[in-house]
Amino acid sequence: MKKLGIIGAVVVVLFIVIILLTNLANQNKLKDNPYGTDNLRQSTIDLLDNENYQNIILPEALEEKIASGEPVVAYMFSPECPHCMKMTPALMPIADEVGVHIDQLNILEYDQGWDEYNVEYTPTLIYFKDGKEVSRIVGDYSDKEQVIYDFLEQVK
Repeated sequence: MKKLGIIGAVVVVLFIVIILLTNLANQNKLKDNPYGTDNLRQSTIDLLDNENYQNIILPEALEEKIASGEPVVAYMFSPECPHCMKMTPALMPIADEVGVHIDQLNILEYDQGWDEYNVEYTPTLIYFKDGKEVSRIVGDYSDKEQVIYDFLEQVK
């Protein structure tokens, strides 16, 4: 019985150490994050240092950019969407290659994006010009890169 108590105590201590290390790692990632808040879900925190998620835009900034009339390509994603996790690594290198900037709106953190941009599923890629939506593609096209190329070519 004594051995069982010792093993249980060791397991509890290990869990506490893991929690402390995770919190420390999260604090480091949250410094100067593009969301401007420390109150983020873990799935979002996990993407903060991912090279494919460095064009984060806040909802107000996206609204202003669209309203300005300049061409905008907005990518609505959720870090908890498995289709987004496949699409983004295909999309972002193609956008770089084609020379198109993509603004990424995390609609897990900013859920008003669902209604504001009539998003039914993630990922959703929307092209705006003169303050109006021109076109969109919905879903994972990571295995159909030509669709991504064709979509982004209209922006140039």
